[in-house]
Amino acid sequence: VFSSVTSVLNMSVFKDQFDLEDLVQEIKKKSTALSFGPLQPNGLLAVQGSFPAIKLLKDFLLLKAKSVSEEDRREESKAHQRPRRRPQQHRLTTQTSHFVHDADGVKQMVVLDTDVYHYMKHFCLRSLLENDDVVISDVTDGDTTTVYIEGAGSRSDAGQVLRVKEKIEKQSVKLYRTLRKERIRFEERTRGEKERYKWVCHRLKPHYPRVLIIPYDTHIDVIGSSSEIFEFTKEVSD
Repeated sequence: VFSSVTSVLNMSVFKDQFDLEDLVQEIKKKSTALSFGPLQPNGLLAVQGSFPAIKLLKDFLLLKAKSVSEEDRREESKAHQRPRRRPQQHRLTTQTSHFVHDADGVKQMVVLDTDVYHYMKHFCLRSLLENDDVVISDVTDGDTTTVYIEGAGSRSDAGQVLRVKEKIEKQSVKLYRTLRKERIRFEERTRGEKERYKWVCHRLKPHYPRVLIIPYDTHIDVIGSSSEIFEFTKEVSD
């Protein structure tokens, strides 16, 4: 039996509607049985306490999120009733071009490790969404990515959206346990050396079909299983 559990909350999902410091203070007053760490700049908040107390906090935050969603829909409805005014766009459309607001408001949200989500999006997401009439959008904030799952048409319903969310969560747990990331840094490298690294990674890619390569200006991230990452980076360095 677990006498205490620790959870990390991503409070950044509320930053457009609430002052996060005020929201955290409200949570602390409501959840006196829990211990809280400091609110991090990226919105992460560590919470420790009994499982029932953590569950009550989760229910409270879900109600907060639901009330915000309902308020957004009411504002959108009012805007549609005033044809002379430009309809108000959903707040998430400014963050991702793939977000489509469902008429019935059927929506789920899950926060994932960014590296895990990049890998899942590249290799697994299409198969996870097969036969499901949903739209996926994402908002990345550093090490975490918030994924939104929403009904895409008349055939979609709350059960279908929830089922996709659960499949994504289940797959993310599997990937989190098996994936590793290696970062090839470009500090003190000439432009020619950087291009060589990128060329070598591109040449090796067909030999490592389950390795994800993400090039940046300052480094290259390589994500995959431990054994493949070891072999891949070894070949790049040779």
